Amino acid sequence: MITLHHLNNSRSQRIIWLLEELKVDFVIEYHKRDLKTYLAEDSLKKVHALGKSPVIYDDQTDMTIAESGTIIEYLVHTYGQHLKPELGTAAYWQYQYWMHFSEGSLMPPMVMNLVLTKMKESPMPFFVKPIARKIGDQIIKQFSGPNIKRSLEFIEDHLSNNMWFCGDQFTGADVQMSFPLEASASTGILKDFPNTLAFVKRVHALPAYKAALEKGGEYAYA
Repeated sequence: MITLHHLNNSRSQRIIWLLEELKVDFVIEYHKRDLKTYLAEDSLKKVHALGKSPVIYDDQTDMTIAESGTIIEYLVHTYGQHLKPELGTAAYWQYQYWMHFSEGSLMPPMVMNLVLTKMKESPMPFFVKPIARKIGDQIIKQFSGPNIKRSLEFIEDHLSNNMWFCGDQFTGADVQMSFPLEASASTGILKDFPNTLAFVKRVHALPAYKAALEKGGEYAYA
């Protein structure tokens, strides 16, 4: 039995989806966000020192694993070899590339954009506001915004020739890539990237994805 420590509106939603795809037995331990910080409450620190979700515990192997990418790799390796290409093939390295691209290249500028946007909206002395907003706007305009656009153009080009991130085969890389692309779709930016938006819609139409939504609770990006 696998226990997933889950936080709503977080990366752990895609782990519920993967568990549904794999048809393994699992239970969900639900954790709440602090209403002020929007971070997980201290209950998660009892599971993993950083107090972040997702974290899984597998009683079959007595393993506790954190980080979405590592969790996906573990679950696919242990319970779903059909969800990754054959080791050593070109498709396998494509799989590995997108597994790392999601959090290594795409998410950092997206998080930066989110933080800067929230900073501009946060209460602050009136004489600081214009300076803070100008700095935030310039960083978004010159750094994080162009980086996001470049990444989405790259993804759009890849998906123009591929149904899934590893061609015709649905893999764990599609699960890993789903979160940043769902988040992008929720902002409306994917209207300019029709192949990428079509990928998100394909994901949302999957029976296992729909079943995961019923179990995961609030999830703003679906």
